[in-house]
Amino acid sequence: MPRDYYELLGVSRDVDKEEIKRSYRRLARKYHPDVNKEEGAEERLKEINQAYEVLSDPELRARYDRFGEAGVGAGMGAGYQDFGDFGGFADIFESFFSGFSGTAQSSRRRTGPVRGDDLRLDLKLDFRDAVFGGEKEIRISHLETCAACSGSGAKPGTRPKTCQTCAGSGQVRRATRTPFGSFTQVSACPTCGGSGQVIEDKCDACGGKGLKQEAKKLKITIPAGVDNGTRLRVSAEGDTGLRNGPAGDLYVYLFVNDDAEFQRDGINILSQLRISYLQAILGCKLEVNTVDGPVETTIPAGTQPGTVLTLENYGVPRLGNPTSRGDHLITIVVEIPNRVSTEERELLEKLAKIRGDRTGKGGVGFLGGLFQS
Repeated sequence: MPRDYYELLGVSRDVDKEEIKRSYRRLARKYHPDVNKEEGAEERLKEINQAYEVLSDPELRARYDRFGEAGVGAGMGAGYQDFGDFGGFADIFESFFSGFSGTAQSSRRRTGPVRGDDLRLDLKLDFRDAVFGGEKEIRISHLETCAACSGSGAKPGTRPKTCQTCAGSGQVRRATRTPFGSFTQVSACPTCGGSGQVIEDKCDACGGKGLKQEAKKLKITIPAGVDNGTRLRVSAEGDTGLRNGPAGDLYVYLFVNDDAEFQRDGINILSQLRISYLQAILGCKLEVNTVDGPVETTIPAGTQPGTVLTLENYGVPRLGNPTSRGDHLITIVVEIPNRVSTEERELLEKLAKIRGDRTGKGGVGFLGGLFQS
């Protein structure tokens, strides 16, 4: 039974787009094969990707809400066929009616060029590479037209011959008599497999397939601001099609490594800054690390633990609009020493007396009660 896309992502049907994205990022990280070695994790990730592709697109989500999987086409995923082109219905009708009369169109579809398969590649990125983007070199293995036979599948110097069984049509017809009359069934030719041609001397390089598995290096551009699960489409870098058909596409799914210092929240970057209790009381200027490098910032006097300082426009560029950036949010952590020297203690005791924090309401005051000998 097909699974409900909302259930796969663990969200309700009235959830907004941002919540869908957050849930997808969490699940993509949880079920990625490099992280989760349990059986079925990779298949679960494919289902999650399929659900996200539909629910993250407002138009596809509306179709899904109304019609279910039938509204977005079966087999969603990299290179899925859009419901609007009626391709799925064409295949169903052709399959049904070919039992009564073969058509020239169906013959052309069997013997003509066939589009190659789409391919998927998972690519890991460092945190800063995801923030700023850039060029990456990748290696792929895909089917290419055999150079030795130019895709014919026949040994160089020879050519495929017309199939004698089907006379090159790629189809055979069989008449069947029934109590309701005579029917003609059309099926692919068993001799040539529907190609209409027979290769007597197969190419040694590709074994008569016309295609060879080849390794290839590609340089792809990573846009600034990508995140876990971002999908990039590289046109015509999938498998080459049969009979000189067009190549499919390559879909690159991006996964971002965690950073030891920074975290990401949408287009904002989060980090912590540890300061001493004296720096918090007196205030100071400090250099803080950002993805752009060190930036001097002011710690106001009297800064409290947990205070969040904002560095505007030091966050992640907005995907598709790199001139617009989020902010860098810095949470202040005040470090209180467990022990102080005698001299430091005396100074703190004097300060406590000046402030009147040693006695009075509340007993031992803040500074007077910070340290225990």
